[in-house]
Amino acid sequence: MQNTERITIDPDICHGKPCIRGMRYPVENILEWLASGMSIDDILSDYKDLERDDILATLAYAARLAHIKSMKAIAA
Repeated sequence: MQNTERITIDPDICHGKPCIRGMRYPVENILEWLASGMSIDDILSDYKDLERDDILATLAYAARLAHIKSMKAIAA
């Protein structure tokens, strides 16, 4: 399975949010865990059904989303 195939979108799973391999692990959760300081090994230790390539696919997906032409300020 290639990294790009690991991110799935299904309207019946997590309200259609991008998830890992059709499981209930939204990409946003994994990014939040990484941003909070968890390492890949920490995540894999806590969530046994995730694989290292799932985390790398999440990062690659986020990197693709970051390729935007302009950004407007969002009210917090």
